[in-house]
Amino acid sequence: MEEIIIIPAIFIGLPWIILHYITKWKTSATITGDDEALLEELYNLAKRLDDRMDTVERLVASDNPEFRPARIVHDSEQDNQQLRELEQLIAEKKGASQ
Repeated sequence: MEEIIIIPAIFIGLPWIILHYITKWKTSATITGDDEALLEELYNLAKRLDDRMDTVERLVASDNPEFRPARIVHDSEQDNQQLRELEQLIAEKKGASQ
């Protein structure tokens, strides 16, 4: 009698549970439009704060010649390359959605 319950549980119940959670996992892996908007807003905020920090560090460095902040990099072009690529992707996405 127990075999009648165990066999369907193995061949029907177990695959159903596995497939159910695989489907849930695939649908939750995508980000929504609200998530994208939040990420873009956070990126813009971080960029503004970074610009402010650069300004403050330049002002302090001009007043105090001994001040050498770690954030001021000699080769800022290399550091800003990833930001330019991200801004280009955002611009392309906005252009495609409009």
